[in-house]
Amino acid sequence: MEAKAILRSVRTSPQKARLVADQVRGLPVARALNLLKFSDKKAAHIIYKIVYSATSNAENNNGADVDELKVVGITVDEGPILKRFMARAKGRGTQIFKRTSHITVVVGSGKKG
Repeated sequence: MEAKAILRSVRTSPQKARLVADQVRGLPVARALNLLKFSDKKAAHIIYKIVYSATSNAENNNGADVDELKVVGITVDEGPILKRFMARAKGRGTQIFKRTSHITVVVGSGKKG
């Protein structure tokens, strides 16, 4: 039994969000939420909310026991990039890429079948 939650186009770079995602992949949900709650990274707060949402989905929609849930999978994909320009010397301009992410969290019992 698995449940998932998806957050699209969140304004954090995928590279920074993957650092946080790698820390909680495979952990029990209670431990993952505790780790995310006390992390200083911006992406940790965002991923905390998604893991909590996936846990709530499993509990309310599938009737799963929250104590047995694990973070089975968490993926951070690249979303649309907002392109901006910044003025530079001698009338030039350089591009600034404001990156976004699509984050998917899957929680489950961790058992096959």
